[in-house]
Amino acid sequence: MSSDRLRYLEQCRQQFDDLPPEVIVKEDMLRLGVSLGNTWESASNEADNYQKKSYFIFSFDRTPIREMAESENLRAPEEIALIGGPQNFRRTIVSVRLNPTSPYQLNKDESGYLIKLDGEVLCRAKLPPKPSYYGRSLAGGKPITEIAPCIEWGYLIYLTVFRRCQYIGGDQECRFCDINANFDQQRDAGLPYTTVKSVDEILDALEIIAASDHRSQAYTLTGGSVTSTLRGKTEADFYLEYAEAIEKRFPHKWIGKIVVQALPTEDLIKFRDAGIRIYHPNYEVWDKRLFELLCPGKNQYIGRQLWIDRILDAAKVFGPSCVIPNFVAGIEMSRPYGFETVEEAIRSTAEGLDFFMSHGITPRFTTWCPEPLSNLGSQEPAPLEYHLSLLQIYRDTMQRHRLSSPPGYGPPGIGNAIFSVSSFMDVLPPATESLVHSA
Repeated sequence: MSSDRLRYLEQCRQQFDDLPPEVIVKEDMLRLGVSLGNTWESASNEADNYQKKSYFIFSFDRTPIREMAESENLRAPEEIALIGGPQNFRRTIVSVRLNPTSPYQLNKDESGYLIKLDGEVLCRAKLPPKPSYYGRSLAGGKPITEIAPCIEWGYLIYLTVFRRCQYIGGDQECRFCDINANFDQQRDAGLPYTTVKSVDEILDALEIIAASDHRSQAYTLTGGSVTSTLRGKTEADFYLEYAEAIEKRFPHKWIGKIVVQALPTEDLIKFRDAGIRIYHPNYEVWDKRLFELLCPGKNQYIGRQLWIDRILDAAKVFGPSCVIPNFVAGIEMSRPYGFETVEEAIRSTAEGLDFFMSHGITPRFTTWCPEPLSNLGSQEPAPLEYHLSLLQIYRDTMQRHRLSSPPGYGPPGIGNAIFSVSSFMDVLPPATESLVHSA
């Protein structure tokens, strides 16, 4: 007999019948995480044939490393592709968020990998192939996976050049974010986390990637916020040094993306002139009250209205389609600050989407996974209905404003999309992305 959760998913499929059924499972897995079954017990000879989770900036786990009795953090894949199964799933790529108590379990049988839900087979699964450069180290001995890991099934090189954030403590840290706590737990676990990666380390890693890899098409340059200075530089000047060095060594090799705060126009012009093509001034949550409560450092140092104004100003520098602020989908309903009902939360975020899209700016989402080491701590995620309603609103608002899928995320459409931490690309119609990789 089907489990209660399987029946619940079927009810959601009927209620949201204009969404691909695959995204219902994807969003639920992103909310609840995945556990590891007997996947590697009889497959030790395959242990190095897939791409392992790199913890590229946050933990994205529902459980701290210290509570993972089976050291799941050391053997989990970066992502999983859902395919086939009783519902004949089209390939759908999901970021792995570990939770040993999740009803979703990655397992293995004689035919390969599969996802079980409450013990019943839900679909087959594929693990990401290990990039050709994984396993290599820089001349100084640091593993390349620490300096320049990739995500999105190899599409995106993720360069977290500053592993910490200068928003510190409950009065400054974004309450849903565990960047500093994740750094500490990785170090405590004996993993090689570099606080500030040097420009030379980044260039050396990219040199290896450029010579051996043909899947990567973009890079993200990012790290924690800088509220004063870092290595004697302001936030803009600190990250600009990396952007200039990368684009000088590898001009137009990859689509250059940068995630920093909402900066003044004169700083953005420097990034654009250096070769950066996409700017992510992550806005996180639309509601004014929640922005002030959940993003206290951003509110203190820049403020909500100036953040919005600078996003609009950035559209004049990069072009509206290349300014893509991230929303953390679900924190609108986080306890103790969030909305009480799905309807209230959707109404608020829909207002923000409509505002930005009316200016040609297309926000994106990261599906919120409550990280126990964040200020919000362990708690229930937003209801699945919230995430599915949000996907409908996003798709329909894009269509109403006649916008195309945001560039730098690979192809849109179910079965084609490779963005793994939300389904917003899966629900958009298939098309060729507008900013074409030029390498």
